[in-house]
Amino acid sequence: MSEWWRQAVVYQVYPRSFADANGDGVGDLRGIISHLDHLQSLSVDAVWMSPCFRSPQRDHGYDVSDYFDIDPMFGTLADLDELIVEARRRGIKIVLDIVPNHCSIDHAWFRSAVSAGRGSVERERFYFRDGSGPNGDEPPNNWLSLFGGPAWTRVTEPDGSDGQWYLHVFDAGQPDFNWEHPDVQQHFDDVLTFWLDRGVEGFRVDAVTVVGKTPGLPEGPTPPPGLPAAHASAMNKHFQRHDIARAYWARWRRTLDRYQAEHPGREPFTICEAYIPRKPQLILDYVAPDQFHQAFAFDLMLSPWVAASVKGFVDSYVNDVMNNGGALAWTLNNHDTHRSVTRYGRADAATAESWTGNNLVYTNTPVDVALGVRRSRAMAVFTAGLPGAFFLYQGEELGLPEVLDIPGDRRQDPIFHRTHGNEKGRDGCRVPLPWTQDRSGNHGFSAGNTEHISWLPQPKNWGEHSAESLDLDPDSITNMYRTLLKERRNVASAEAGEFSWLETEHADVLGYRRDRLAVFFNLSDEPRSLDMSGEVLVESESGACWDGDLAPNSAVWLRL
Repeated sequence: MSEWWRQAVVYQVYPRSFADANGDGVGDLRGIISHLDHLQSLSVDAVWMSPCFRSPQRDHGYDVSDYFDIDPMFGTLADLDELIVEARRRGIKIVLDIVPNHCSIDHAWFRSAVSAGRGSVERERFYFRDGSGPNGDEPPNNWLSLFGGPAWTRVTEPDGSDGQWYLHVFDAGQPDFNWEHPDVQQHFDDVLTFWLDRGVEGFRVDAVTVVGKTPGLPEGPTPPPGLPAAHASAMNKHFQRHDIARAYWARWRRTLDRYQAEHPGREPFTICEAYIPRKPQLILDYVAPDQFHQAFAFDLMLSPWVAASVKGFVDSYVNDVMNNGGALAWTLNNHDTHRSVTRYGRADAATAESWTGNNLVYTNTPVDVALGVRRSRAMAVFTAGLPGAFFLYQGEELGLPEVLDIPGDRRQDPIFHRTHGNEKGRDGCRVPLPWTQDRSGNHGFSAGNTEHISWLPQPKNWGEHSAESLDLDPDSITNMYRTLLKERRNVASAEAGEFSWLETEHADVLGYRRDRLAVFFNLSDEPRSLDMSGEVLVESESGACWDGDLAPNSAVWLRL
C-alpha cells in the first residue's frame, strides 16, 4: 500500500476563478483541462476542486442541490470524465470537495420537506422546529450562524401560514442535514461511491466540526456584543459534537476501505477541514484509524510572522499528531483566508493573530506587496520540506495578493451581505486568475475576445502577476515553486526521514533536518550568518544563501 496522499502535493482549484473556456466570465471544467500542463509543470500529484456540483450558487457551490451531477455553469459529467482522463495522463489525480453538513434549499429533499408540512417524515432529514415565543415568531433557540445573524429561518407552510423554522449553521440557503437519519447516512455512501466509480481518487470534506448536534438543541452561550459573526457562533459547542459525529465518519471510512478492497490499485482518501485553533491534540481524533485519512494543519497558515510562533505550531502538530500516527497536510492559503502575500506583507504581520473560524480579521494597516511576496516564497520553502502533504491554492504560485478594494456592489460572498458589509468576506482571495499580460479576455482568464466581465473584478495590474509574465522570468515565484516541488518529489520524499530541529545562533532563524535534507528559514529583516554547508537545492530568492549568510526573509534547502 503506497498511501500516496501522505506526502502528496495537492493544488486547490476554485473552479469559478481558475479558467473560463466558454467566455461567459465564470471558470469551468474545460478551462481546467486547458491549463493542466501548467499544473503538471508544478509537479503536483493531485488537484482538489472546490464544489462543482449542481447548485444555485448562493455560496458558490457549497450549497449543493444535486450531489450526483455537475452544474451546467461548469460543464457536464462528460467534461469531468475528460478532465479525470487528461489529468491522469499527466500523473495527476482528481479530488472532489464534499459538503456533508448541509445542502441547498433547492435540493429535492428540502423542497419536499417544506411542501410536506409539519410533522412529515420528509422534515426529519433536517432540523425543523417550532418557534419560541407566544406565536412561534422567535427562533427555536439562540444559535447564531457562522455567516452572521441567527442560525434559523422560518418557512411558509403549504396552507400559507407562518411555519416552522429550519437550522442552518451557515447561510439561510444551506439547511443542515440531520445526520441521525438513516437516509442521510445512506445518501453519502452513495455519493462517495458514485464519484469513485467515475475515477475520482479522494475527497476534501467540508466543515466537519459542525456535523453532530447536541440532542434537544439546547440554548448556547450569549456572546459579547461586537464579536465577529464566526467567532461569536464558534462559542456554541452544541453544533460541534465530534463525539456524536464519530459514528458517521467511521461509516465513511468503512465505505472507502471496502471500495479499496474491491478495486485493487485504487487508494481513495479523505482529508477533513477541521478548524480547531491551537488544539492539535483534538485534530488527532479526526485522523484516528476509523476516521479521516488526513487533516489540515491550519495553525501554521494562521501564524503571525514570528519564528517562535511558527516553530511552536510545527512542534505541536508533529508531536501531538504525526508522532501518534496521524497524517497531516500543511497549507498556507485557501479559498477562505486572506492570501499569504497580503498577510505577510502587512505592517502588523508579526502581531495579527486574531481570527474568526476560517476568516482572519485584520486591522487596516498598509500592505507591502513586494515584502509579502518575498516572505511567502520563504514560508513556502520552509513548509514544503516538512513531513506530510503540502497543499497550495491556485494563484499562490503567481504571488497573487488579496484584492482588498472590491466595490460593495460587486461583492458576492454571503458573509458580506449577512453582516451588512461589516465583514468583507472571502471574495478577495477568489478573484479570477490572470493567465496573460494582455487585459483582453480578462488577462486570459476567459477564452477569446469575450465581452463578458469576470464574475469578480480583476485589478488593472493583474497582468504583472500573470502566468505568462512569470514564466519568462527564471527568478519568478512561479519558477521557484517549480524548482521547489520538483526537488520535493526527487529529494525530500526519497531521502528525507524523521524530522528534528537544528540549533541556530539566532532566535529569528529556524532550521530543521530530515536525514540529508536541511532547511533554514530567516524570519528577520537582516542577513544572518549560519553554519550552513552542503549543496544548495532550493532558494526562496536567487542568491538567498551566500557565503554562509542567509538573506532577510528567506529560506533555503541544502543537501548535507
